[in-house]
Amino acid sequence: MTAEAPTRPPARLKQRFREEVAPALMREFSYANSMQVPRVDKIVVNIGMGEATQNANALDAAARDLATITGQKAVITRAKKSIANFKIREGNPIGLTVTVRGDRMWEFLDRLVSTALPRIRDFRGISRNAFDGRGNFSLGVREQLIFPEIEYDKIDRVRGMQINIITTARNDEEGARLLELLGMPFARA
Repeated sequence: MTAEAPTRPPARLKQRFREEVAPALMREFSYANSMQVPRVDKIVVNIGMGEATQNANALDAAARDLATITGQKAVITRAKKSIANFKIREGNPIGLTVTVRGDRMWEFLDRLVSTALPRIRDFRGISRNAFDGRGNFSLGVREQLIFPEIEYDKIDRVRGMQINIITTARNDEEGARLLELLGMPFARA
């Protein structure tokens, strides 16, 4: 007799996408087919660690923070070529990256939009100018402390991170509207 894994309900934001956002985008952009509706494909979170060449413990601490935030183990990124001015040799660890897909992606996006971004000091919204021309959005965060999972006493150093939201949108207008309907707090123009 095999035990079945307990089924969790779909992430709150994923359910909202299916029930509210996708139909609204179909009406707004008059898509003929539901497969044309842009959706969030993946989220990539990067931390650049120039200090990793001198301090190996910093890499472990940042990997632990990134795993706590995203729910996935981080992959170490290594230098592709040597740069003498930065004291970097080819193959040295210089950062960490995590690619989040599926339910974890929806849960991470929900926490980012509803909990983490509003915790930024003097937050007035994020700029719409960070789209890449193909509907993907990049966001820089100055400190990992905006995520409630990170305990202030347990961190060794405040680190920033780059969060890239990759969508299936064909242009920036569609990508911006998708993220806006999902609750991304864009600044008023």
